[in-house]
Amino acid sequence: ASMVRRRDRFGIPSMYADWNEMLHAEELDAVSICTPNKLHETPTIDALNAGCHVLCEKPLAHSAEAGERMVKAAGDAGRKLCIAFQYRYNPRTQFLRHAYDSGQFGNILYARVKALRRRGIPNWGVFGRKDLQGGGPLIDIGVHVLEMTHYAMGSPAPVSASADMFTYIGNRPSDRVESAWKGWDYKTYTVEDLAVGRIRFANGAVAHIEAAFAAHIEKDDWNFELMGDEGGASWNPPRIFTDEHGHMVDKSPGWLANAAFDNMFTRKMNNFVDHCLYDKPTLAPGEDGLAVQRMLDGLYRSAEDGGREVRIDG
Repeated sequence: ASMVRRRDRFGIPSMYADWNEMLHAEELDAVSICTPNKLHETPTIDALNAGCHVLCEKPLAHSAEAGERMVKAAGDAGRKLCIAFQYRYNPRTQFLRHAYDSGQFGNILYARVKALRRRGIPNWGVFGRKDLQGGGPLIDIGVHVLEMTHYAMGSPAPVSASADMFTYIGNRPSDRVESAWKGWDYKTYTVEDLAVGRIRFANGAVAHIEAAFAAHIEKDDWNFELMGDEGGASWNPPRIFTDEHGHMVDKSPGWLANAAFDNMFTRKMNNFVDHCLYDKPTLAPGEDGLAVQRMLDGLYRSAEDGGREVRIDG
């Protein structure tokens, strides 16, 4: 029914329930993968092997091993694989990345990453099923803030991770407390409500991440902060903290482009099209998606092992 509504709304002549049927029947230049996380790998590789460029929804996959196969397939096929990391197209993120590139922060020492909802468990889709998603808020919304933090701090190589995760609300009926998204399927809820983790990087930097679908906090918190030996920053509001002229100074941009959610998607799609048609650089190559996937994998492996620090290879 959903496919039919979209076909009629956008005047799409053909619909397919099997992506391989579509790949054989149509002469396609590019494919966008928007399936559940566990179903990213196979259609991506099939599309690449059919000669299509691919824009894959975040995260890259449900595991780093799957992500490695996807990136390899793109290289073998000579096609482009990009990851839907729209938040790095946000003007705030670009402002901080340009500041990093100019040396404003010196060496990044520490990053604090937050993707926290007071009560925001999705009541649609399969977001509560670990078998299809690979995890809960960490892999669903934490990935957004983690990826733009990693990008803003120069994309250092991760080397180890540790984490703890807790489930205490999503596995109970939603009618106990009023909230905007009541009605989630608590009977199939097998993911974390709250994830708390730590990532070490090869350059000596450390990142601390908190991600939650449900947490007893004052309000939702979507932000990251950077601390370097020459300066620091926050994403929301976008500010830089440093020392100048013998004083501690806070700097804010006088103007930023429209940071509305829809505009991030437009910039992402324009970049993908320019990358495919004109070979212009992409801000979100598959390799960046793989780096973030390795961090996510490490955090989940650590939590499953009682919070022990685990090595991240790659």
